[in-house]
Amino acid sequence: MTSQVGKLYLIPTGLGDNPPLEVLPISIKKIIESVDDYIVENEKTARRFIKSISSKKSQPSLRLHILNKYTKENEMSSFLDACLEGKSMGLLSEAGCPAIADPGSDIVRLAHQNNIHVVPLVGPSSIVLALMGSGMNGQSFAFNGYLPIDKHERKSELKRLERLSFEQNQSQLFIETPYRNNKMLEDLCQTLQPQTRVCVACDLTLSTEYIKTMTAKEWTFAKVDFHKRPAIFIIHKE
Repeated sequence: MTSQVGKLYLIPTGLGDNPPLEVLPISIKKIIESVDDYIVENEKTARRFIKSISSKKSQPSLRLHILNKYTKENEMSSFLDACLEGKSMGLLSEAGCPAIADPGSDIVRLAHQNNIHVVPLVGPSSIVLALMGSGMNGQSFAFNGYLPIDKHERKSELKRLERLSFEQNQSQLFIETPYRNNKMLEDLCQTLQPQTRVCVACDLTLSTEYIKTMTAKEWTFAKVDFHKRPAIFIIHKE
């Protein structure tokens, strides 16, 4: 191990198929060009993203560690060896920002334990963009990930989040598998109080971007198809 420890860059990606540098700062390109060691969720898409940022970068020079739901905890201990040898590394997200509703927090924690300098880079977060565009409380909010699949459990959870939003004056954010988006909106309309505000933000940063906040009652009359469109849902009862 060298006395000089490399940095761990948390590298965001785009939220769709638009050219990455339309939504990412040019500083991302400089980091990509200087780093050869990466921790990624999917090798194929990671290589495609790196090539889209720096077409002249040598693909054979890339050394990739795969971090996904199949990665065992004892495997991760070696992922940061390059940093400990003095080389900087990149942690790449599949979409958006690493470790925010995305794998990576375990690696970041490991980096801190090894006194590796963690550098989060600027990029699009669907959670933050949705909240910005919702008109809801950005001072107090919570991201709840996926809600239960079971119909009764999900409606119970929606009522709990609605109650929490009222008691804490707190915006409640969550996501759904894209092919179940329309069913989620239907459940929101049927479960929430008529005047509870609901925001749906989908296709963020893309040409098809849609962000709309209405009451649950008003959404019952909306004719918008969210099927298979990546979306964030936000509710707030006042």
